Amino acid sequence: MQIATFNINGIKARIETLLAWLDDAAPDVAVLQEIKSADDAFPRGMIEDKGYTVEIHGQKGFNGVAILSKLPLEDVTRGLPGDDGDEQARWIEATVMGARPVRVCGLYLPNGNPAPGPKYDYKLNWMDRLRARAQALLAAEEPALMAGDYNVIPQAEDAARPEKWEEDALFLYDTRAAFRRILNLGFTDAFRAVEPAPGHYSFWDYQRGAWDRNDGIRIDHVLMTPQCADLLTGARIERDLRGREKPSDHVPVWVEMDA
Repeated sequence: MQIATFNINGIKARIETLLAWLDDAAPDVAVLQEIKSADDAFPRGMIEDKGYTVEIHGQKGFNGVAILSKLPLEDVTRGLPGDDGDEQARWIEATVMGARPVRVCGLYLPNGNPAPGPKYDYKLNWMDRLRARAQALLAAEEPALMAGDYNVIPQAEDAARPEKWEEDALFLYDTRAAFRRILNLGFTDAFRAVEPAPGHYSFWDYQRGAWDRNDGIRIDHVLMTPQCADLLTGARIERDLRGREKPSDHVPVWVEMDA
């Protein structure tokens, strides 16, 4: 089973980019973030024509997550537990029925800027709720992963110029500490399990020639429960996609599993 997480940065603006990628890359499962579309406006039919089941948790003009799957999906749920008043569409999960069922959670973690401030408080609160959901996934003792745009630079080697991000909500100490609290529950960062070296990024700003200079950051992650990590056979960042026509500012992060 091949799963890719991809912040598409607007499904309407980049539907042709997405469709071409689905044709070329053919993931079994694609977990999308920042679709910026309400459910009824999402171009479902164009993706279903490619052979994918489509499940969406959308929001008009902002946020929004989706799971596209060539394999059957069961038990689809939307919204991160822990705050019934949270109206932001940032979480979706479903069980992918491959040779071995895998619980796939797609997330778009809040950016949190400017920090300090209400947006940063919301980010940290959301990460506390994420940790609670992560604990529940571990307690189930089944293959499960949480994939998406975490808006977290975990360590200095995950940025080309870490000093540039010192005051940013993506790299503040409290952000990285909250991420470590989740990781240290017993999750595996799939990409780092395969590639420990620095210099690998999943996001480059559109401005100032960041892509050309490889001035990037790694903020898109796949965290796996132990039962899921046991199935991991490979992980990679599809860096070259950023150089194509009308790209997202993110690129897909892939995991391959014996499932």
